[in-house]
Amino acid sequence: MSYQVLARKYRPRSFDTLVGQEHVVRALTHALEQQRLHHAYLFTGTRGVGKTTLSRILAKSLNCVGPDGNGGITAAPCGVCEACVAIDAGRFVDYIEMDAASNRGVDEMAQLLEQAVYAPSNARFKVYMIDEVHMLTNHAFNSMLKTLEEPPEHIKFILATTDPQKIPVTVLSRCLQFNLKQMPPGHIIGHLDNILNQEGIEFDPPALRLLAQGASGSMRDALSLTDQAIAYAAGKVTLEAVQGMLGALDQSYLIRILDALAAQDGAALLGVADDMATRSLSYNAALQDLGTLLHQIALAQSVPAALADDLPNREDILRLSSQFSPEHVQLFYQIAVHGRNELGLAPDEYAGFSMTLLRMLAFRPVSASASSPVPTAGGAPAPRPAAARQAAPLVAPQAAVASAPVVRPAAAPAPAAPAPQPAPSAAPSSAREAALMAARASVGKNGKAPSAPRPAAPAPAPAPAVAPMASAAPEMPSSMPEPPPFDSMPPWEEDAMPAGFDAQKKTEYSSPPDVSAEAFAPQPPAAPAAPQRPAATPAQKQETVRIAAELGWDGHWPSLAASLPLRGVVHQMAFQSELVRCESLAGGNVCFHLRIPLETLRSSGSVEKLVAALSERFGRDVRVDTEIGAVADTANAVAEADRADRQRKAEQKMQNDPFVLSMMREFGASIVPGSIHPL
Repeated sequence: MSYQVLARKYRPRSFDTLVGQEHVVRALTHALEQQRLHHAYLFTGTRGVGKTTLSRILAKSLNCVGPDGNGGITAAPCGVCEACVAIDAGRFVDYIEMDAASNRGVDEMAQLLEQAVYAPSNARFKVYMIDEVHMLTNHAFNSMLKTLEEPPEHIKFILATTDPQKIPVTVLSRCLQFNLKQMPPGHIIGHLDNILNQEGIEFDPPALRLLAQGASGSMRDALSLTDQAIAYAAGKVTLEAVQGMLGALDQSYLIRILDALAAQDGAALLGVADDMATRSLSYNAALQDLGTLLHQIALAQSVPAALADDLPNREDILRLSSQFSPEHVQLFYQIAVHGRNELGLAPDEYAGFSMTLLRMLAFRPVSASASSPVPTAGGAPAPRPAAARQAAPLVAPQAAVASAPVVRPAAAPAPAAPAPQPAPSAAPSSAREAALMAARASVGKNGKAPSAPRPAAPAPAPAPAVAPMASAAPEMPSSMPEPPPFDSMPPWEEDAMPAGFDAQKKTEYSSPPDVSAEAFAPQPPAAPAAPQRPAATPAQKQETVRIAAELGWDGHWPSLAASLPLRGVVHQMAFQSELVRCESLAGGNVCFHLRIPLETLRSSGSVEKLVAALSERFGRDVRVDTEIGAVADTANAVAEADRADRQRKAEQKMQNDPFVLSMMREFGASIVPGSIHPL
């Protein structure tokens, strides 16, 4: 006797033995028990989920006559009568299965409908099962519409398709549609366990999970893979055999990758990638399995009860879940998913895979500061790598933005006249912040000027031939008003406040909240402030003036930075840097000492590109020395102040325009907020 494959041998023969489609079984069972039968059914779903099986069980339920031959329509066919046996064997005359992929034309449909008018020869109903019905042509669909809507009483139509989107809505509206779900892995594993026990075949439970994952929701694919695994392993389904047959990646590689990430060991990461290259393993499959492993780790951290007990690497998952924070796991998962999509864009798969691992090593979640290392399994923080320890002082000035509490100055009444410009030796303030606050004071959020104009500031003293160096802030325009105190409410917000708010509430309303990005999590101690280099001494300033005269340059760094032909990151570094001093070197060379606000601005060779541009500008070798710190006298600050001044002048000019004033006076017109832009 020839061998019968498992998918055919163990095909369900009743609703009770059908796996994974309880919602369809419930609806059909109730309809059969209450004799509420429709004339057309449509089963949709991916391959191997039970569309044809349901059709045969439904045909048996409609035509079963029971063991004694006196039965009627039932939800539990007997399986022993002539109709049940013949339908299971595929030789029942009144059950016609038609493949629409090979019989898709209007002629084949016309022939089927001609035969439909005749009564069944040896059954209660004549059942037509049309598989892959979406393959029919439009003419074939149109020819069956009338019969499908009002068929003879002895006809039942069962349509099955994997692509219901291609079926005309006129056909869908004439059928009861049932969407069959993909089989979850748990249902597949339980069904395979039952079948292998009946067959008397030894198996490893982890191997069944691999088969269920490889089936991708199809029970027929799972049974076909099981047949293949039995033949591959010579009658025994083992984990090693299934891994070799499916080409599945050994999970030990993934465990080594995550252990290396926990230890911040880049050499170990690349060692795993090299081992995989030696064995010609698939990097695409590795990233897919790594995403699955990270998902399981996230489950172990958030919902431990959802983690299956029979996972082959359950102990490693629980161990790794204690070594990474949930934020790190989410970031690693995102990098793995995107890295898999980018493998086709990489120079080769090895480069794409190794860069994905290095990206996991380099990037950290936004909520994880540089001073909060990844915890280890014992609860103690893991030692930070040398690169992180060296970079910590450089980014310390920015730590106040992310984790330090916001400190507001005490409220003070607005001064009657604007304060004079600070001396060059005074501590510099942010020119960008001063410009924005001045623009906010002169033009409100709704585009209206304050009700009472402020007195104009006195004209500034004429600038010297060479602009001052070091920490002197750029001059504000002479007509720019004094910014209001930080804690006082601007007049445009004061007008918009509802009645009943006192002065204290207005102050609280206008003040920014003392809530940082990590206010809801325990904060690590703030990193120590980066050592700031002292400002230029008078002798260094004189040396800078002398060097500028030798170079034929007026000594104004913001103008020079804005005029250099730079682009990208190097342009941003020059635009946001402040000149501290210039220094003469041996051989007539010059060294520019610059202060920049961010460490990232001097990455990607930005300093070397700036050196090349300055050397070409002055015709001699130039060296650039950079430091991290707060900046004030920058091209960016000058540009911001200039934009704010031009905006103020444009709004003042528009508000004083005679035509605009006449429109406001005669017609009650108003200027649309934010609609005034300087040319």
